[in-house]
Amino acid sequence: MAESLKRDGEIPWRVLEFYSGIGGMRYSLTAAGVAADVIDAFDINDVANDVYQHNFAHRPYQGNIQSLTAADLDRYKADAWLLSPPCQPYTRQGLQKHSGDARAFSFIKILELIQHSSRPPLMLFVENVVGFETSDTHMEMVETLTKSGYALQEFILSPLQFCVPYSRPRYFCLAKRKPLSFRCELYNSQLLWSPGPLLGHDDEAVVNEQSQSEEGWEKLLQYCEPIENFLEFKSSAVQGDMEPSSPNTSNDFPKDYNREENEAVPDFVQQYLVPLSLVERWGSAMDIVYPDSKRCCCFTKSYYRYVKGTGSLLATVQPKIKGKTSMKEQRLRYFTPREVANLHSFPEDFEFPKQISLRQRYALLGNSLSVAVVAPLLRYLFSSPS
Repeated sequence: MAESLKRDGEIPWRVLEFYSGIGGMRYSLTAAGVAADVIDAFDINDVANDVYQHNFAHRPYQGNIQSLTAADLDRYKADAWLLSPPCQPYTRQGLQKHSGDARAFSFIKILELIQHSSRPPLMLFVENVVGFETSDTHMEMVETLTKSGYALQEFILSPLQFCVPYSRPRYFCLAKRKPLSFRCELYNSQLLWSPGPLLGHDDEAVVNEQSQSEEGWEKLLQYCEPIENFLEFKSSAVQGDMEPSSPNTSNDFPKDYNREENEAVPDFVQQYLVPLSLVERWGSAMDIVYPDSKRCCCFTKSYYRYVKGTGSLLATVQPKIKGKTSMKEQRLRYFTPREVANLHSFPEDFEFPKQISLRQRYALLGNSLSVAVVAPLLRYLFSSPS
């Protein structure tokens, strides 16, 4: 754990957490070593609030953010606002209505409140999907914060740049109210590539997943940990030209396992197997990874409900020559919620309450963020203000 970052006089920072979800931002604060009191959190999702309360013994405010006034927020006397507003208005798969999408209204309202606040926050942190940076909402945010006296730095970063084998590029905006200022650069020692703020707020262009050369990718991925380091259980089997996916581990799948006799599989494994009917129908569209893979695709909130474009599937039996074996023989399974949480770099003590269904767990994780990426950004934001 890094040395705790405190403000002058050893007083913890007072933080408000908007769109708190299942607590990814709060875990990131802890991982960053920031001495902070989360004095309140806000989220309209009742199920997400159940998870947050279970892990932090603090239930977020569940009212509509649009009902808040500047006076309401001034009473908190918060030093920093952390925000991860809804991404649906800006995703490539969505309608891309941007500020015209009702789900964008609450964030726009928060921007308005900053202008009317008698005690605006010293710092802001905003996270969203890639695509937000080209939206009219982004334009309004930059204009509002600049007029309100904030210095901004913006980034697009992925867990892959932090040695995590997870392709989840996201947009980030860090803002400090003048006369506070940023240090010259982000903690480059914590990154495999120096990101540089986005073009338009600095002379350097960001290095992101879209701008990597083939050689750059090879260099980037070689530093990532293998996926097997993030697995909850490692299934293995030997069959024909197949080899164990992970040696020296227990066999969760019996060697004589028959996919047509599912009762031979332990219940806790059975629920994660991909049905053969889906393999036959969608196999060509599936992203299949192996325990020794150094990269997997971003998990969305629809993971487990659909197999196409929602996240990677794990081959529990690894062929000696990849691509030369039928997908049916590779015994595909979904990553478990715990494994997705691991790839999000959530701590080991994070857990879901028992009443949260499997589909709900995947949906909540799909809407969460990467602690491995957010923690160093928060450390950078809170460190050495001057």
